[in-house]
Amino acid sequence: MTDQGDSGPARRNNGVVLDDTAKRIIELLQEDGRRSYASIGKLVGLSEAAVRQRVQRLLEAGVVQVVGVTDPMMLGFNRQAMIGVRTTGDLNRAADAISDIPGVEYVVITAGSFDLLVEVVAEDDPRLLEILARIRDVDTVDSTETFLYLKLRKQTYAWGTR
Repeated sequence: MTDQGDSGPARRNNGVVLDDTAKRIIELLQEDGRRSYASIGKLVGLSEAAVRQRVQRLLEAGVVQVVGVTDPMMLGFNRQAMIGVRTTGDLNRAADAISDIPGVEYVVITAGSFDLLVEVVAEDDPRLLEILARIRDVDTVDSTETFLYLKLRKQTYAWGTR
């Protein structure tokens, strides 16, 4: 994703090199994921077609996803929680098994008190309890600790590219 004339390429873990133009395109999409390729092109000095190709390559490489972010509460998902999970045995196997449970939205392998952090979105407490039981049923799960969300104060996806 490097064009001649761009400076500052940065190699990411997946081997994709992001030049300044790719970074700026990403930043513009983070500001407004519905922004047109033509308007992005004007801001980065590329044609609409060139921006379309750039975005397509970023999508295919898994560098970006363009999605509609929702407020779970507005959609009837009244219970959200982060669950700290301690495991024994194969950590990746536990992460994969938990990832497959409906209602589990986020799974990250961590260092520290917990082996995994699992974010859950549920309609209500009974559904949260069902999800928690399924997590605890994974054979390599040793223990869990649940942190209920009382109020979301900040949620952002504009992590920047620099």
